[in-house]
This record gives sequence, C-alpha cells and structure tokens, in this order.
Amino acid sequence: MNINILKFLLVILVGIILWFIPAPDGVDVKAWHLASVFIATVLGLILSPFPLGAMAIFSMTTVIALDLIRIKSALKGFGDTTIWMIACAFFISRGFIKTGFGRRVGYLFISKLGNSSLGLSYGLVMTDLIFAPAMPSTSARCGGIITPLFLSISNAYDSTPEKGTQNKIGAFLVQCIFQCNAITCAMFLTSMAGNPMIAKFVENMGYTISWTDWAKAAIVPGLLSLLLIPYILYKFFPPELKYTPEMKAIAKEKLKEMGKMTTNEWIVLGVFSYLVIFWVLGSFLKIDATFTAFVGLCILLLTRALDWNDVISEKEAWHTIIWFAILMTLASQLNTLGFIPWFGNYVAASVKGMNWMPMLLILLLVYFYVHYLMASAIAHISAMYVIFVSISIAAGAPPMLAILLFAFFSNLNMSITHYSSGPAPILFGCGYIPLAKWWKIGFFMSLVILLIWLIIGTAWWKAIGLF
Repeated sequence: MNINILKFLLVILVGIILWFIPAPDGVDVKAWHLASVFIATVLGLILSPFPLGAMAIFSMTTVIALDLIRIKSALKGFGDTTIWMIACAFFISRGFIKTGFGRRVGYLFISKLGNSSLGLSYGLVMTDLIFAPAMPSTSARCGGIITPLFLSISNAYDSTPEKGTQNKIGAFLVQCIFQCNAITCAMFLTSMAGNPMIAKFVENMGYTISWTDWAKAAIVPGLLSLLLIPYILYKFFPPELKYTPEMKAIAKEKLKEMGKMTTNEWIVLGVFSYLVIFWVLGSFLKIDATFTAFVGLCILLLTRALDWNDVISEKEAWHTIIWFAILMTLASQLNTLGFIPWFGNYVAASVKGMNWMPMLLILLLVYFYVHYLMASAIAHISAMYVIFVSISIAAGAPPMLAILLFAFFSNLNMSITHYSSGPAPILFGCGYIPLAKWWKIGFFMSLVILLIWLIIGTAWWKAIGLF
C-alpha cells in the first residue's frame, strides 16, 4: 500500500479516537469534536500525505459534514484581510523576478562587495534582506533571485559538485544563504507566509502585532545575526578561495549587459518602496495594510509591469489563500466555542507558582529543536505556537515578549535541516554539501543563533520595554 495512503489513514484514525474520547470537564462537546478534527488536521500537515492545501480542504469538508461549522461560516475565512494582504505581497513579488529587478540588485551588491568570498556572501545576504519585507515567499526569494546569483558565481569559479570543486566557494555561499534566509524570515511580519498566520493567532488570543512592532523587536538581533553568520561560517567552514576580485568586474559586466533600468523595473522599485513605507507608517496614519497591498498590486497591473496571467499563475499565493483561510476559520471557531480559553485556564493552573524566565527558556529551546521533526514551518506553527505561547503567558511571562519570541523562533529554526523550509530542498538539492555536513553546520549555527537572539536580543527587548 502507498505510504501516503497509510499516513492519511493514520490521520483519520487519530481523529476518530479523539472524537470518541469524552470531552474534559468544562469543555463543550461540540468544541471537543472540533478540536479532534483540528488536531488530526495538524497531524496531517506534519505527515503530509497530501499537499497542505488539500489537507485543509479535507478538514473543512469534514467539519461541515459533521455540522461543527455551517458552510457560510466555514467560507468566511476567505474574506479575512490578512490573507489577502499576504496574497497581494506574493503577486507583487513576482514583479521582482519578472522584470529582472531582483537580479539587478544582486549584481549591484556583488559589484560593490565582490572582492572576496566573504564579501560575496554579504552581497547575497543583503539581496535577500532587501526583498524580504515585500516577498513572503521564501521559495521565490531563494529560488527565483538568490540561487541563480549564487550558481552564476560558483560556475564563474568552476566550483561545482560534478567536478568535485564545490569547496572552492560554492559550499560556503550556499550555507551563508541558507542560514541567513532564516534570519530575514524572522525579521518582518511579511517575510514568511506563516508570520501573518501567527499575527492572526495572536489576534484571536486578544493581542495585536503590527508590522512595526515586529520589525522593531527583530531589527537588532536580526542585523547582528546577518553580520556575524557569514563571518563565523568563513572562519569555521572556510572556502578554499578567499579572494575574488574578478567577481566585481563580472558583476559590472552583467549590469552593463542588462542596460539601464527599464520602465517596469522603476515601477517595481516604486511599488516596493511604497509598500515598505506605508506598512511601517500604516499604524500611525490609520491606513490598512491590506489596502496598501491592493493599491501596490493595482499599480503594477495598470502599468502592465505585471499582467493578469502573472497573478493567476502565482500558484503559491493561491495555495496560501486556501490553507490560511481554512486553518484560521478552524482556530477562530475553537476560540468562539470556548476550547482555547479552557485550554489557557487549564495551562495556567498547571504552571501556577513557576518562575516565568526559566520556563520560557526551556519552552523556547523545545520549540526550536522540535523542528527536527517538522518538514514545514506552517505545520509547526499550526501545531505548537498557541500552546507554547499560552503556557508561557500562564507562567507569568510578559505577553508581548512571549508572543514575539515564539514568532521569531518559528522562523529561526528553519536553518537546521535540509527539509526544514521551502528554501532548504532548493539549496540542498544543488548538491554542494553532503547531508551529514549540512546537519552538522545546522546544529552548530543553531547555537550561534540562539546565543545572539537570547542574549543580545534580550538586552534589546528590555531596552524597548517588552518586559
């Protein structure tokens, strides 16, 4: 029997078992039954017998058939503003790739920093950082912009796995890209598709995270990480090739071949600048973030920098709309039926009297390293984010500190394995680093990342008043 069929049968079995377990005291039977389906859905996301969107549709159909949610209520999630903000960001990010603007920015950084392999790594990392605020698709950033740049550099120096010369420069660059991509994902609310889902979970818990709140809290440990990670990799896992003065000339030649910026590139740059400015100032100017995103998309369509075919062919965006809407509907209904409040009170009673600081540290470490068992950041967030934040707050941790810390760690843990995120199989699949070494570097760098975010980050969060 096909392994995926066995996984799917296991998911169904778990849901059935949970369904027939009597509801705990204080929990409505309907709420418990919905929780059973939700838990089985999360297990399905982790085991992945079917794509994430398909599992979400199976789940929605099940809760409607079992009369746990009426069909009109089940479909209301598709009108959620956060979902459409992130979808618009997906559509807009296609313009960076289509117009060649993303490649131009990468070559620009390389032309300035390309004298050494370390400088080249910073050029690639800076390219990722520049586009992260408006590109929630990490796969698009890595697969459409950064990886082609990295491969062109490696090929220029004849550093390829096929020739056994991957350690000249390619192996070093691929890990710099991979490790730093997790950091750029953690730095902005709009830099990874799961981050807006976190914001929605938080909203259901009675709190609010703005784009500015997230960026402000992440900026210091984030920038420090991007500064130190390439240097540390350069020292402990160095490339054979240290000096690359030819790369600056090659990058300048590539820019020369591209010619002057086209009209569409200028339009994409203008829309990108507009998005970042109004997402930063939106909470002060009372301008809705989703409206800002729709205006940006309209500009690209009106000027034909993008056409409608670009929009409808952006599969990852439509995929995100489906799973996001359904998961948010289920989570919201669990809150409405009283399951989430009951769980919060239950957790609060179980940790009463425990000091919040060691409790928070232990939970963060568990939350980080359990990602070794996960092949999806979305599944990890769906399964554990609310639980771990609820326990931390119940133990006395300052709510906003706990909310943001687990939000950051939901991204930072994507740097440990070759299956941990969308970019992981893209970069690992290039073949520059063997599996054992990939995991070794991932664990080593996880310690570096934890030290930066838990020590320097804590000092910064104290300074800005998070606790």
